[in-house]
Amino acid sequence: MQLALQLAEKGRGSTSPNPMVGAVVVKGDKIIAQGFHRKFGGPHAEAVALHACGNQAKGGTLYVNLEPCCHYGKTPPCTDLIVRSGIKRVVCSTIDPNPQVNGRGMKTLQKTGIEVNVGILEPEAKKLNEAYFKYITTKRPFVVLKVIGSLNGRIVQPFKSSKLQQKMLPSTYETFLPTGIDAILLDAGIANDYNLVQVGSKKLRCILTGTWKEILSKFKKIKHKDIILVPFDQKMKDERIEGQSRIWKMKKRKNGKLDFLWLLKKLGEEGITSVLVEAENKISTSLIRQELVDKIWYQIFPEFYRKGEESFGDLGIKKISDAIVLKNCEFKQFQNSLLVVGYPFKPLPPSPSPQS
Repeated sequence: MQLALQLAEKGRGSTSPNPMVGAVVVKGDKIIAQGFHRKFGGPHAEAVALHACGNQAKGGTLYVNLEPCCHYGKTPPCTDLIVRSGIKRVVCSTIDPNPQVNGRGMKTLQKTGIEVNVGILEPEAKKLNEAYFKYITTKRPFVVLKVIGSLNGRIVQPFKSSKLQQKMLPSTYETFLPTGIDAILLDAGIANDYNLVQVGSKKLRCILTGTWKEILSKFKKIKHKDIILVPFDQKMKDERIEGQSRIWKMKKRKNGKLDFLWLLKKLGEEGITSVLVEAENKISTSLIRQELVDKIWYQIFPEFYRKGEESFGDLGIKKISDAIVLKNCEFKQFQNSLLVVGYPFKPLPPSPSPQS
């Protein structure tokens, strides 16, 4: 199962909105075939592995990190192929929360006499596909907030450094991005400088701006895939920009703040399963106050800044018991910084109850 998880990881950034899945076929004490889901629309991991071993699968065991599908989509049901292959046992890490599967895949296999086992390395499997689990159960993307801060809580902005500092960036400001992200939410201040190579397969930028004038003055590299987010009361004045990007008017909540829940639902409708947020204080603060952040990447540099914007504004914390505590934290130390990764509000989603 550990090998299946390692294989599944190879598909990161190319399978969305599908999950990452790896499969291993074992017969006796030998691995006879393996495979993983390479890209959305391509063969599933189970199909790749079973085709690789041909007729040798009969009587073997299939290890897979997510329940095999039992419905027609871009590809035929994996359960049909498993039954035809002669596999006698299927071991999977976790049930697929997709309403079209959700336990039915395992029951389909059981009805044909195949032995099934569920729950091996389940926490690891859920973490691997945490974005998929969030998206498939809520129709909203998994939100990762990235902050680069100093020791005194100021935002570190490598893009706005002096020319001397920029020459030192490869060693001084080594920053890290979560991989396999579908889209990134940026503010206008850094949109022109942001390199999307590491972000993911879709590389969709959502650029939040305050005024239409700001769009005209700041955006030099607007791309066809970009989504420009403007306040609801702004008027469109430039057909050239309007023609090469999409413009969404941001809705507001009753308190006058931008409605990021509306934005996430709209991105979900676009098939976006994960969003990386790297923006200024107000956006990060609003997302946390609205409890819309699923994971935080906080990279701390050993510096004190005299000036600069604070990493967060008023988070509404009035007493110690109201503190927002990161759960299941991971820490990684680099030569010149410390990366803290954790979940701010709730643990990973529980296993769904299989339907009859």
